[in-house]
Amino acid sequence: MGHNYAKPLTSGQKMERLLTRIPPSWAIKMERVTGSATWRATVHAPEATEGTWSDAHQDPADALEDAWRRNRTVLA
Repeated sequence: MGHNYAKPLTSGQKMERLLTRIPPSWAIKMERVTGSATWRATVHAPEATEGTWSDAHQDPADALEDAWRRNRTVLA
């Protein structure tokens, strides 16, 4: 009997999905935190001077997703 469980996205697949959702006119900044293996990201609309930074994450895709969730309310 087979199971129909969805496989979790890889980091690359998650990054690709996020980059198609974030409008092309928005700025994206990602940085690796010095002295650690963690990443932070921010995204913001063209009319905003800067967005809120994400928390530190081990995976850059998780950092970008966190930043997108924090800053996408500008679209509403």
